[in-house]
Amino acid sequence: MISEGSCGTEDSSTVADHPDFDAGSDAEALYDAMKGFGSDKEAILELIASRSNAQRQEIRAAYKSQFGKDLIDDLKYELTGKFERLIVGLMRPPAYHDAKEIKDAIKGAGTDEKCLIEILASRTNEQIHNLVAAYKDAYDRDLEEDVIGDTSGHFKKMLVVLLQGTREEDDVVSEDLVEQDAQDLYDAGEAQWGTDEAKFIMLLGNRSVTHLQLVFDEYQKIAEKSIEDSIKSELSGDFETLMLAVVQCIRSKPMFFARRLYKSMKGLGTADNTLIRIMVCRSEIDMLDIRECFRLRYEKSLYNMIQDDTSGDYKRTLLKLCGGDDDIAGEFFPEAAQIAYKMWEISAMTKVQLRGTVRPYQNFDPASDAQALRKAMKGFGTDEDTIIDIVANRSNAQRQEIRQTFKSLLGRDLMADLKSELSKNLERLILGLMMSPAEFDAKMMKKAMEGAGTDEHALIEILVTRNNQEIQEMCSAYQNAYKKSLEDAIASETSGHFKRILISLAQGTREEDPADMARALEDAQVSELADACNADSGDLEDRFMSILCTRSFPHLRRVFQEFVRCSNKDIEQIIKKEMSGDIKNAMFAIVRSVKNQPSYFADRLYKAMKGLGTDDRALIRIMVSRSEIDLFNIRKEFKETHDASLHEFIQGDTSGDYRKILLILCGGED
Repeated sequence: MISEGSCGTEDSSTVADHPDFDAGSDAEALYDAMKGFGSDKEAILELIASRSNAQRQEIRAAYKSQFGKDLIDDLKYELTGKFERLIVGLMRPPAYHDAKEIKDAIKGAGTDEKCLIEILASRTNEQIHNLVAAYKDAYDRDLEEDVIGDTSGHFKKMLVVLLQGTREEDDVVSEDLVEQDAQDLYDAGEAQWGTDEAKFIMLLGNRSVTHLQLVFDEYQKIAEKSIEDSIKSELSGDFETLMLAVVQCIRSKPMFFARRLYKSMKGLGTADNTLIRIMVCRSEIDMLDIRECFRLRYEKSLYNMIQDDTSGDYKRTLLKLCGGDDDIAGEFFPEAAQIAYKMWEISAMTKVQLRGTVRPYQNFDPASDAQALRKAMKGFGTDEDTIIDIVANRSNAQRQEIRQTFKSLLGRDLMADLKSELSKNLERLILGLMMSPAEFDAKMMKKAMEGAGTDEHALIEILVTRNNQEIQEMCSAYQNAYKKSLEDAIASETSGHFKRILISLAQGTREEDPADMARALEDAQVSELADACNADSGDLEDRFMSILCTRSFPHLRRVFQEFVRCSNKDIEQIIKKEMSGDIKNAMFAIVRSVKNQPSYFADRLYKAMKGLGTDDRALIRIMVSRSEIDLFNIRKEFKETHDASLHEFIQGDTSGDYRKILLILCGGED
């Protein structure tokens, strides 16, 4: 059973005091490793990464008294690049390391706001006080004055509040104030035009962590959305980023750092300064919990990501600080189980307002649009700009009217004309937009199953994310277009448990009831999912299918939440560990969609465009099918997870008229 106040394992560090420690002999070993031509980097990293920071300070003092030299100066002289930065970072006392990072963040032309935010949002009162003193000692400057000189507006005000290090201590929870604070936050933002930023600053900058965790729960009930979602809609720029970081640190510092580490390594290039800073400063505090949160959120271990993203002595030192590979590990530490439970609770309580990016055109005239499209395709050459402008800026219902009018007015088939005038991806995209949603889904299912190989990912994506009505309409459209039932097509192209999962989903008979708490507990308990973990694989897949393919999404959110409580495991980890291939991918897609469907689509879009080559079929399928439903939400999730906008990705990954229409559908730069 999970307690509400869990805040991590008692000792979650990966670096501790070295037994049989002798500062003098360590100083000598380091001196020997650096004397003569070249240096023994292996010996340096082995020694420094396996001593605690307090022991490293003793070594530094012993080094100076034995050899009359400063150890950090010698290390800087002998080592280079990222490896040097990492080793020297480990040798500094924590407060002086933070002071150096902040100094680097605010010196020169630009300010590294993300570094400022990360450090000041995550440190305790004591760490802040030590940092301010270390900054004064090292640079003979006042940190608050330097921050004020380098920042502005509400962002500056909140940084100054955090720099005071006066947050109430964790045992301070004012029960009678919890409801009042939640209401005050709601009144300061969601409940009015404009935002009372001062109220956000005062409450989020001063109340204790435990108190604010209760306030956030209460806020969720009042606003029917998370405090994070409110901050995203009410604030902007660096101030928004800072306040989100403060909220994330209040919810869970290990999860905050897991996100920062992931963003430092994904995509092209590595943000090494961030990676080094976090690995250095958290190795003696909560690295084990960070590793667990990393695995929970990103379905891969921190160890593996470091291994794939770095090299040489730098990599070896980082892996020593990381301390182990969680892809080999078993169940959760308390911190990660607590977060998993909370994530499902927030998912269950949040009422998400879905928004598309394409809306009905105001002065719509189907006859005029039909004439303009005919003119754009008549004679020599094609006026693609006109076609794009009309098709991308009309709703699907309006496009169906244009199709009808084109036929009745001009006696021609608009789809056939577009097909003969356009080519490649532009043709596929325009034709996709001109079909009804059911026709388009049917066509995408057909494409996924024709030819040599089956595109299982496309089959899963469509069947998992469509509601009952959409699935039933797609089945009718498939029968009409291809004179064969969709179920028969699936049965002939797939096999085994995977076939059964798809056929179950293709019935379009998922329950639509709200969550039933008693039944959710029953579904999650030993008789069903938790017990299935100990069953053989066929039995496990049957039990998972009987619940995941039939229960309503609101109900499944509660099932997965209760599953964490019953088993101390997360449903995603069980699927990853116990299943494989297409079955694993299908079950995973259901869980991801239940948790946050826009986030699932954002992930699919990212995978369609990252790396070499673009999966244009997936890109077109999602942009067309979600543009009137939730593409705005997908965009927001994309930016949140990948630190780059969907607009930027499309711009960098596509070209010409194809890119132009995708960017119109995307609807903004974020």
